[in-house]
Amino acid sequence: METLNRTGVPEFFLKGFSAYPALEHLLFPLCSAMYLVTLLGNTAIVAVSVLDVHLHTPMYFFLSNLSILDICYTSSFTPLMLVHFLSTQKTISFTGCAVQMCLSLSTGSTECLLLAIMAYDRYLAICWPLQYPVLMSRQLCLLLVGAAWTFSLLKSVTETVIAMRLPFCGHYVISHFTCEILAVLKLACGDTSVSEAFLLAGSILLLPMPLTLICLSYTLILVTILRVPSSAGRRKAFSTCSAHLAVVVLFYGAIIYMYMKPKSKEAHVSDEVFTVLYAVVTPMLNPVIYSLRNKEVKEAAKKVWSRSWSFK
Repeated sequence: METLNRTGVPEFFLKGFSAYPALEHLLFPLCSAMYLVTLLGNTAIVAVSVLDVHLHTPMYFFLSNLSILDICYTSSFTPLMLVHFLSTQKTISFTGCAVQMCLSLSTGSTECLLLAIMAYDRYLAICWPLQYPVLMSRQLCLLLVGAAWTFSLLKSVTETVIAMRLPFCGHYVISHFTCEILAVLKLACGDTSVSEAFLLAGSILLLPMPLTLICLSYTLILVTILRVPSSAGRRKAFSTCSAHLAVVVLFYGAIIYMYMKPKSKEAHVSDEVFTVLYAVVTPMLNPVIYSLRNKEVKEAAKKVWSRSWSFK
């Protein structure tokens, strides 16, 4: 079998839904609309958090970072995916594939860590309200977010470099709509044990550990809320973290469904459609959830909107 090295692979072919042209034409307007909502919704969250001084708090600082992550994640593959839906030339360059892989790995990893940080922030706000301004200082916020972004980027660059330096054999057709690292590794004919070891270590660090911290934080939050004497106080305490909890359930629920369900020998188109919709829907729903579940966001949005019209 002919071995193709880095210089011998000028581009990859992203198979996606090539065998289902009718499905591609159906997904194009659906994914286009959801991508537009994702961009507008998350940009609005960032703008409101910056423009309204009442939202200059750790909670909305983390929320702004989550919105930026969602924009970066979905923009790493959606525009090209939409082009491929309407084109027969579904290729991506070797360099473009590496960049896409690194961006999606980095933003996804950062979101895992950021959701855990946000859970810890809600724990401090509800369980230690008097000490909260000191415990969650601006310096700590910047340190936590900076560490999450930096660690995820370094991890993703390492995983991408190791994967893309492998020799590729025969064809270079990726059975995916994006340069997902596991799909790319299936094309390698060299020893993938090092790459798989890095992926396993990263999965342990970024899935079970953050999820355990989130569950522990919300267990302590629930215990604290149940001790609040008044029902109004309990509702107010729970409302401050219900939106984040909904995002956590959506994010980790979809991941668990995709990666923990029994694997069939043959890939089903329904699973591929779910993967596409998950990748596009989740970033779109995050700002919707926070807008619907958070009165402060809605009030701040109204203020910013009325202020923008008053200047016209």
